[in-house]
Amino acid sequence: MLIQLTPTAAAAVRRGHPWVFREGLVSRDGRGHPPRQRATGDVVELGDGKAFVARGLWDADSPIAVRVFERSAGRALNIGAVSARVERAIALRDTWFPDDTTTAYRLCNGEGDHVPSLVIDRYAHVAVLRLDGGILLPWLDRLVPRIASVLTRRGVRTLGLRATADTGTPEDGKKITLLHGPPLPDRLVVRESGMAMEVDLARGQKTGAFLDQRDNRARVRALASGRARALNLFSYAGGFSLAAALGGAAHVTSVDSAAAAHATAQRSFRENGLDPTQHDFITADAFDFLDKAHARGDRWDLIVSDPPSFAPSERAKPRALAAYRRLHGAIARVLTDGGVFCAASCSSHVTAEDFATTLDHATLDRDDLRLCALLGQPPDHPTLPAWPEGRYLKMAVLA
Repeated sequence: MLIQLTPTAAAAVRRGHPWVFREGLVSRDGRGHPPRQRATGDVVELGDGKAFVARGLWDADSPIAVRVFERSAGRALNIGAVSARVERAIALRDTWFPDDTTTAYRLCNGEGDHVPSLVIDRYAHVAVLRLDGGILLPWLDRLVPRIASVLTRRGVRTLGLRATADTGTPEDGKKITLLHGPPLPDRLVVRESGMAMEVDLARGQKTGAFLDQRDNRARVRALASGRARALNLFSYAGGFSLAAALGGAAHVTSVDSAAAAHATAQRSFRENGLDPTQHDFITADAFDFLDKAHARGDRWDLIVSDPPSFAPSERAKPRALAAYRRLHGAIARVLTDGGVFCAASCSSHVTAEDFATTLDHATLDRDDLRLCALLGQPPDHPTLPAWPEGRYLKMAVLA
């Protein structure tokens, strides 16, 4: 029996949106409650009351009731079909990163690669798999050997699973468990456009690093040439700091509330032949730091701001926009005349147009800056035209 969709949900799926929310379901009692006997990970078929629309996997617990995999009635959704999609995604990257100048990148980007909920990131000889939700957990034992075989042919020997609320946290407190191959290292050094970066697999953010900012780090490296003082706010493991220093910034100040992240950044500096003692690593709240810097009269001619998501939900959006305005206004006060300001947002609930309103003349209290570029995630983080939620990353460059 087909699960019936509302006309709005059916139209969205036909356009290519990969999610069906619960309010998009029509049940036999008309209240949007689907049959209760379905379990997370079950294959379900979707229709509009007249015809087949799509085939996907059911989630009994998430607001996203179905993740859509297949829109052709004649093609099955089984372990072979899912693993074939993963292999196609990985093969696509083969020509994008042909040498060892970049050894860390995304191999499979979930919905953007037509494999909803499944992300795989490569860190040299290690790959880390992360699941968004629980729909593929019942499939994992059958998927892992197939994925491991594809990765082994490309020199990836170890596959780990990133802990989430659905997978649970390992007893040792680390964020990753071994799925296949030799033991996982806690840390390792990767290359990004020739730049060496240490990655904390055991306790780092995301799958270990923010690989989606790779192209934006390269942009900052180019912008840093000839700069006297660079400031990296919410610096985490120091990727933008390292890029600025390698690009030619004479002095880089990194600000983050986590002292342990600075230690990782300093080791990355040394890996690249840079002396971290010639730069500042400050453990502080970014807002407080900016207020005190302004009071002291400190100024920087290149500033990067890459905060954590201020809008984890649509409901939080107004508060998030207010926080961005406060942050960007404080940054504008410590940016020199002729300086460059790179502002990032990683929230899908904040659109590019929304984000631009937090960088206007009124917010910054100055009218000498221009929006020179508005960038997003790199090609190994693809999205879908009908899935605006996938276009989450924004990097605005003002000068």
